[in-house]
Amino acid sequence: MRREPRIIEVRQNVLKRNDLLARELRREFREAGVGVVSLVSSPGSGKTALLERTLTLLQPRFRVAALVGDLATENDAARLARSKAPVKQIITGTVCHLDAEMVRKALDGWKLADFELLFIENVGNLVCPASYDLGEDMRVVLMSVTEGEDKPLKYPTIFHGADLAVITKADLAAAVEFDWDAATRNIQAVRPGLPILRVSAKTGEGMDAWLEKLAGLR
Repeated sequence: MRREPRIIEVRQNVLKRNDLLARELRREFREAGVGVVSLVSSPGSGKTALLERTLTLLQPRFRVAALVGDLATENDAARLARSKAPVKQIITGTVCHLDAEMVRKALDGWKLADFELLFIENVGNLVCPASYDLGEDMRVVLMSVTEGEDKPLKYPTIFHGADLAVITKADLAAAVEFDWDAATRNIQAVRPGLPILRVSAKTGEGMDAWLEKLAGLR
């Protein structure tokens, strides 16, 4: 009898352990009354800019915090800290995604009851993060107008597992001749019924609708 390569067995065990820990995290988040949002995208999509503005705008209404993953630097955490919200950097080294264990370790020293909304910004990658549950209530996939309309067709798995799609850098759409209708069709082809927002962290376009979505987690 031909056996599957051991690498497949190991990967399945890793994902199973992650799923179990993510389930525990989700229970803890809900018991503490914390809404958790994870952000996934390719590098340069504008998710850090969006998150910085989001943290700033939400703080008059909600107690917010953020975890941010990156391979090597703490640049994103330093930028998000300008919002005055509690922020922690997770350095993943050669790992191209966050996992539930990384999230749990990063939460050490924080009391979940101190927050109402927790944001988890994943490493910039549209492949690796798709398989790893982080215990979030909402997974948001971002794509910028500068990346083109066919991103969902190239990376369907990450879009299929999302709860919301956000198209960023809307202020640049005209300059790059972005086709909104084509982008919408491509997203719906991969994940029928997925809600879509268009936003610009620079001009504020679409931010009210985005903040309303987040407020719905409370």
